[in-house]
Amino acid sequence: MNEAIARYKAINPDVNITVVDFAKADLEQKLQTQLASGQTEGLPDIVLIEDYGAQKYLLSFPGAFEPLTDKVDYTKFADYKVSLATVDGQTYSLPFDSGASGLFYRSDLLAEAGYDAAALQDITWEQMIEIGKAVNAKTGKPMFSIDQNDAGAIRIMLQSAGSWYFDAEGNANIANNPVFKKALETWVKMLQTPELYKAVSGWGDYTGAFNNGDVAGVFTGVWMTGGIKGNNMSGKWAVAPTPRLDMEGSTHYSNLGGSSWYVLSSAPAKAEAIDFLNKVWASDVDFYQKILVGQGAFSAYLPAREGEAYSASDDYFGGQAVWASFSDWQAQIPGVNYGIFTNEADAAVTAQLPALIAGGSIDEAIAAIDAQVAQQIQ
Repeated sequence: MNEAIARYKAINPDVNITVVDFAKADLEQKLQTQLASGQTEGLPDIVLIEDYGAQKYLLSFPGAFEPLTDKVDYTKFADYKVSLATVDGQTYSLPFDSGASGLFYRSDLLAEAGYDAAALQDITWEQMIEIGKAVNAKTGKPMFSIDQNDAGAIRIMLQSAGSWYFDAEGNANIANNPVFKKALETWVKMLQTPELYKAVSGWGDYTGAFNNGDVAGVFTGVWMTGGIKGNNMSGKWAVAPTPRLDMEGSTHYSNLGGSSWYVLSSAPAKAEAIDFLNKVWASDVDFYQKILVGQGAFSAYLPAREGEAYSASDDYFGGQAVWASFSDWQAQIPGVNYGIFTNEADAAVTAQLPALIAGGSIDEAIAAIDAQVAQQIQ
């Protein structure tokens, strides 16, 4: 944001923009409290909101955010980012960072087990399980680190097939949803394969497992690229498309995380805020090259793909053009409605996992998840 401000002030020197950095929880509490009370004094002109929370704010506080539908050229942004910030035909965000997903893997360890890059193209999660078992048998290392309390895998699987916990109208989409059932079955099958993963608890253990070389890979969002490059294993990593569900309509393209900029309708400098976002965040290809290299910020702005940084090969990943791959995958991510209660749905899923891993009924678990979510959204 500071880089964007510097660029904007070069052409608009009389405009002053101040950045205030909040912890995510503190920002959400401030927004929730003030918007609920109707007291807008002290709220920012522009705010960064995690994509999973967008619908909660847009639906809970109608009129609080300025529609940008006629002010931003949304054809230049990834479709799925546009759709998640759209309500009743109006789009409210300036899409920013993407969580386009991929399969990061230790190319040296997989080669030891007999797998090259071609072997990881167009695979299903079931095939991934078999590859992981073979890698463990050959190298002694599990494929992944997995925290069973993290529902990120379910989110990736659902969106890859164009589905979510909720339908386009925000209604629960769990019971009688074949994509949800397949995703849950697949995740449980993975968790029932102990040689596939190292069980971890918490973020530090999760990232430490692949940074320390304890596991052979990780499936997650593009934002993990910088973390992986900090583990001093240059030339030993590569990236493949995310495995897909073994069902019709599933793709290799999904998302985990990401955020977007919103302008408050009450903003005293609303016109200037929109102009600032348009002039830099919705126009400046060179800007996106700089923040990719400097901060690892991977953009949902599609023209950025044509820039030098996005098309460059990376020796750390064996000469692979990693950013170009993620850019191509991002453009094909299915759009879904994250709804208001994604976190609550995650909790309902993880609550059922212990019984399912022990051999419990998938259908009974789905009924219990559906009932818990229905209670939450009343």
